[in-house]
Amino acid sequence: MNTRLMLCCALTLALTTLGEAFAQAPSRSQQAVAAPEFAVLKGSWVRPDGGYTIAVNGIASDGRLDALYFNPAQLPFARAQASREGAALRVFLELTAGGYAGSTYELTYDPASDSLKGTYYQAVAKQKFDVHFVRRKL
Repeated sequence: MNTRLMLCCALTLALTTLGEAFAQAPSRSQQAVAAPEFAVLKGSWVRPDGGYTIAVNGIASDGRLDALYFNPAQLPFARAQASREGAALRVFLELTAGGYAGSTYELTYDPASDSLKGTYYQAVAKQKFDVHFVRRKL
């Protein structure tokens, strides 16, 4: 097989593979559309016992949260995910930056009090704490 034909075949295969990858990846518009059940999580949540804040700026259709943590400096979450477990709306948040290596929040939304309740695992100290966040009214 000549070099030109081999190059043409390789290029065709590469473009086909790339096209399939783009077709399988969710578009920006799909990522930006939150499932209605998760929309209640959008906003700013503050922990009354220390002022720690979670800001949920957006929610993807698969429950991935566009969220930041403030203590008081801004830190990104390594993972931020909402999910539905039966009737419960759950939130999992993992921090790895700023000395938090592997610390997590596991929270459940309480519609009666419009709050997030659950546990905070401080990985460095290897301790769990019961916590809750209330919606910050603007």
